[in-house]
Amino acid sequence: MALSLERNAIRSALSAIRFRTEAFIDGQFVPAASGRTFATENPATGKTIARIAECDAADVDLAVKAARRAFDSGVWSKMRPADRKKVLLKFADLLEANAGEIALLDALEAGKPIADCVNIDMPDTIHCVRWHAELADKLYDNISPTGPENLALIVREPVGVVGAVIPWNFPAQMAAWKIAPALAAGNSVVLKPAEQTSLSALRMAELAAEAGLPGGVFNVVPGFGPTAGAAIGRHMDIDMVAFTGSTEVGRLFLKYSAESNLKRIILECGGKSPQIVFADAPDLDVVASNAVSSAFWNMGENCSCGSRLLVHQSIRAQLVDKIAALAKTWTVGDPLDPATRVGPMIEKPHMEKVLNYIAAGKAEGARAIMGGNRILQETGGYFVEVTIFDNVTNQMKIAREEIFGPVLCVIPFNSEQEAVAIANDTNYGLAASLYTRDLNTAHRVARAIRAGTVSVNCYSEGDITTPFGGYKESGFAGRDKSVWAHEQYTELKTIWLQLA
Repeated sequence: MALSLERNAIRSALSAIRFRTEAFIDGQFVPAASGRTFATENPATGKTIARIAECDAADVDLAVKAARRAFDSGVWSKMRPADRKKVLLKFADLLEANAGEIALLDALEAGKPIADCVNIDMPDTIHCVRWHAELADKLYDNISPTGPENLALIVREPVGVVGAVIPWNFPAQMAAWKIAPALAAGNSVVLKPAEQTSLSALRMAELAAEAGLPGGVFNVVPGFGPTAGAAIGRHMDIDMVAFTGSTEVGRLFLKYSAESNLKRIILECGGKSPQIVFADAPDLDVVASNAVSSAFWNMGENCSCGSRLLVHQSIRAQLVDKIAALAKTWTVGDPLDPATRVGPMIEKPHMEKVLNYIAAGKAEGARAIMGGNRILQETGGYFVEVTIFDNVTNQMKIAREEIFGPVLCVIPFNSEQEAVAIANDTNYGLAASLYTRDLNTAHRVARAIRAGTVSVNCYSEGDITTPFGGYKESGFAGRDKSVWAHEQYTELKTIWLQLA
C-alpha cells in the first residue's frame, strides 16, 4: 500500500497492520522450537508492540538444513539467471505494493521518522532489490588467454548458504543490502534481524515467498546475538556470513569463523566519520545543511554519521552559528508524526549510553552549545535532544568513540595537513566528507583520507552503483551495494580443459 503522510491516513494504516511474529523457515511461519518469545518495544512509548519467536541454535539449525536442501536441489541455485531475475523483480513489485506497511513497521520498532521510512528507506530498499535482480543475467564469465591446446574458463558460482546478520537502524534497507545480491547470485539465505527490529524482515520473507522464491531459499530467524547470532557464526554448514553492526560484535564473527569451518566473513562495522570544511568552502549555508543532515539524520544512529565536524578556524564561528540555527528546526518527537525529523533512541540502555557520552564531553571540557538532555519523558519514550559540542579536541572520548546518537563535535584546524591528520586519527574509516572550491585540494584530500567513501561538497554514501564499506575497524573483506556486493556472494572457479 502507498502511505499518505497525513496523520489520519497513518493512524488508519496502523490499525490495519497484522504483525508476523513467528520465524520464517522453509517457506512457512513457525514458532521457535523452544516455544519462547520475546517482547519487541516501541521506543517512542516504551510499550510492547508484540511478542516475537525467540530463535536459538535449534532454530538456526532447522533454517540452515532447509537452506542447504534448497541449495543442493538446484531449485534456485541452478535456476537460469533470467528466471531468478523474474522472481526477484516480482518480489520488488510486492515490496512496492506493501511499502507503506513496511515503512510503518520500521517506524514503530526502530523509532525512525515515518517521513524518512516512506521517502528514503523504502524507495532505496525496493531499488536495491530491482537493481540486483537486473544484474543477475548481465554478468559474464571469462576465458583466459591460453594456447590452442587448452581452454580455461573462469566462472563464478554461488557460495552456498549465506548467513546475514543485520542491525536495527535501517531494518528493511539493511535486509535488502544483504539478501538482494545474495539471492540474485543463487544462494540460500538465513537472515537474523536485530532483536529490536524483526517485524519488517518477517514481512519481507512472506512477500518473497509470495513472489515465487522456493521454500528454504530465504529464512528469517529472529532472536538474540549470543544465541541465534552466535549459532549462525559457528554453524558448520553456513558458507559465509555477511554482518553489519558494531565493531565489537564484528570481532566475534571472526572468532566464530576461526572456531568453526573458516566460513567467509564480510564485515561492515562502526564509524567516526569526519566532515572537513576548508576556509574556501563554496557556500556555508549548503555546508550547514549537509553537516546537520549528516550528524542528525536517523537520530545519528548511522554508521556513516558525520559526527566529527572539522572546521578551519577562520570560519568556525560563522559556520557553528549557522549549524546551530538550522539544528533547532530538526523537530524531536513522535516518529509517526510526519513533521518529526528526529525520533527516539532505539532502547533505554542505548539512550543512557548516549547521555553518558554527553556527560563525558562536558566533563572533558567541551562546550555544549545546544541540547544534551533527555526530553519528552512523559511519553515513556527514549528521546534525546539534538546536541552540538564546540571546543572539542580529537583526543576527547566524544571525538574518538562511536556515540550512535544525535551528537555533533566541532573540532578546529588551521592547515590542510592538520585536517587530514585529525581526520585519519581514528580507529575507524567508513566515510568522510570535505568542502572546498579548489579542485586540487579536493583530489588531494579525498585520496589522503583513509575511508571507504569520501564525498566532496556534499554528504553522501553514493548510490546503488557504488560500493559501501570501510577501512580499519569499520570492516573489511567486502562491500555492500554495487557489482562488488553481488560478486562477494560468489566463489571464483577455474576450469582447465585439455583439448584433443
